[in-house]
Amino acid sequence: MAPEIRGGVLTISDKGSRGERRDESGELIVQMLEEAGCDVIRKEIVPDELSRIVEKLIRWVDEDGLSLIVTSGGTGLSPTDVTPQAMLKIIDYEVPGMAEAMRAASLRKTPHAMLSRAMVGVRKSCLIINLPGSPGGARDNLTVVMPALDHALSKLAGDPSDCAS
Repeated sequence: MAPEIRGGVLTISDKGSRGERRDESGELIVQMLEEAGCDVIRKEIVPDELSRIVEKLIRWVDEDGLSLIVTSGGTGLSPTDVTPQAMLKIIDYEVPGMAEAMRAASLRKTPHAMLSRAMVGVRKSCLIINLPGSPGGARDNLTVVMPALDHALSKLAGDPSDCAS
């Protein structure tokens, strides 16, 4: 990953935000991104509250100028799982192929993957990727999209070269 990639990791967890659970997924995502060369400058835990998620994503993109945000948690069917609703409020458009690739890979491990509502989308020139809240699910899903991240982030930054070159 290009060294100029400024990233953020947002964990969405009621228990994590109250200090009742260690943020293993967020820590793992930071480690994976940093090993890939991303400069992770923001890391935070927020509760499963639509307005808090929306506010944080907007601030990190519009004010902090992040190029990549990876979220963990809130993508299932529970009434408190509102990460996809927050995404729909703030993104300019979806990148469905990345979310589909994550679900397809996850389905090889568990039929519960079809219940995921994780999204990938773009706000301005920032790619936002939703991952599951479990450390294993976060690792597996991020691993699926990592090979396409450099190209995606390059294109969002304005690279005019042909995609096939």
